[in-house]
Amino acid sequence: MHGFAENKREAGASPARSRHCVDRSSPGRARPSQTPPPRAPSTGRRNPGGPHERPLRQAGPLITPPSAAAYASARERLAALAKPTGALGHLEDAAAWVAACQGVSPPRPLDRVRLTVLAGDHGVSHAGVSAYPREVTGAMVAAMVGGGSGANVLARQHGVTMQVLDVGVDADLTGLPAEVRRHHVRRSSGAIDREDALSAAEVHRALAVGAAIASEEVAAGADLLVLGDLGIGNTTPAAALVAATFGVGADEVTGRGTGVDDAALARKTQVVAAALARAGDRTNDPYERLAALGSADLAAGVGFLLGAARAGVPVLLDGIVTVAELAVAADLEPGVVAWCAAGHRSTEPAQQLALDKLGLVPLLDVGLRLGEGTGALTALPVLRSAVLLLREMALLADLAPPA
Repeated sequence: MHGFAENKREAGASPARSRHCVDRSSPGRARPSQTPPPRAPSTGRRNPGGPHERPLRQAGPLITPPSAAAYASARERLAALAKPTGALGHLEDAAAWVAACQGVSPPRPLDRVRLTVLAGDHGVSHAGVSAYPREVTGAMVAAMVGGGSGANVLARQHGVTMQVLDVGVDADLTGLPAEVRRHHVRRSSGAIDREDALSAAEVHRALAVGAAIASEEVAAGADLLVLGDLGIGNTTPAAALVAATFGVGADEVTGRGTGVDDAALARKTQVVAAALARAGDRTNDPYERLAALGSADLAAGVGFLLGAARAGVPVLLDGIVTVAELAVAADLEPGVVAWCAAGHRSTEPAQQLALDKLGLVPLLDVGLRLGEGTGALTALPVLRSAVLLLREMALLADLAPPA
């Protein structure tokens, strides 16, 4: 089970009456079942294979897959609904994914959704890779705290609890509430074309910070987590991480980010290429990859995704940054991908490449590139609608006249 990637064979199963299926092994959380979930497609990822491979697999609790029993029951019920087979398209995939993650079919409504925006600055922003100065990051953190960002607007609209956290912002934010700064790792990250983004200790600290944040959100009662990003220049390390993870060149992953012109795009591509060349084969190891090419906020995002998956709570992803984080997280613990869904397809080529490699089908494709979690928030009503259709739509057998 790989997010809610398309599964036409199951969607086309013969109609049958199926009202409820609960995976009783753990109420409200999915657990392994006798029937394994569908096999995930190959990612095309380079084999980590480095000296840390065994510790990586043993670094934390194993990620248990979403419930195959609930997934199969959801598919059976979808086939029995009062509609032509497969008529709801990818909404059927989405609904079955939520059912599998919850371990129950039909799934519960997604009423308790929580958004975390991880903020940080990046040394490459000094190289002209963005259309905006790095000072915008701190200003936007303050705007989010004040409720004025695009993410705030959408979170209010859709009843989502939202927080923004300074993980690596290069600004004095002491005027903001202490809870915004409680997970700060460092100010900015290194310029990856010339130096490592993080030390080894900072990588591990950021991963732990992200996992702790996810644990806090799960403890607050979330039934769906949304991960967002904020930081001038952050699409550059994200593109570099995707390139290193899947073994492609800078020209295949580098996009316009905040909307840079052709000259800035060329500079950005050169920065990514230089970063990849400088890091070399170190990037075969996911920890080294984060140290060489990532940032404090991106490493925290990796930890967040792993923490959510270990807790059995699904995550709705946003754009290139969160998908790049998932690509690295999947090298640490491959089971994480099954707990994630893609909210939208952004304009960044690195995100499109990573989605294809990870086998994820985005809910929306409307040209968004704002970040902050806005693409995921825009897709949230679609995901909620998919769940309600599975829960509340009549069964064809119930409408048939008596014999």
